Amino acid sequence: MSAEIVFETGRTVVRRWRRSDLASLLSVYGDAEAMRWVGDGTPISREAAENWLQVTQGNYEARGYGMFAVELRDKPGVIGFCGLVHPGGQQQTELKYAYLRAFWGQGLATEVARAAIAYGAQVHGMRRIIATTAPENEASHRVLLKAGMHAGELTRDDDGEMTQFFVWDLDRE
Repeated sequence: MSAEIVFETGRTVVRRWRRSDLASLLSVYGDAEAMRWVGDGTPISREAAENWLQVTQGNYEARGYGMFAVELRDKPGVIGFCGLVHPGGQQQTELKYAYLRAFWGQGLATEVARAAIAYGAQVHGMRRIIATTAPENEASHRVLLKAGMHAGELTRDDDGEMTQFFVWDLDRE
């Protein structure tokens, strides 16, 4: 396995980001329809994507993990991103993902999320991983539940928006 490959699933290869992934980042995170569920719903700018590449490299160096590129085994090209991160420096490890719309509804997000959780537990000794979604994002709820997480609390953010938490806890396995 190449040093940049982090893990593989039946249909995918999950690897560390490369500088050349900038266009793919912009394709996935620049899609307004897909981004309605991410952050404030604003598509990512080129400057923010370039910064994110640097931040992710720093995460690899500091923690050994971060966001990763997802590619199909039998077809070149990035189809999305998945990873384990600490947004805003939060203590809890959070599972995040986003895919090109052409790959929604095929079970790929669930397949990779399940493998990312296993990777975090087996390689980095993680015992608890969270995920957050908009309460109305039922597609992500299904992905997270199928990946082995359970629904946690529904909280109100500082800006008044609601967030649904999901939790994977090794002690509950």
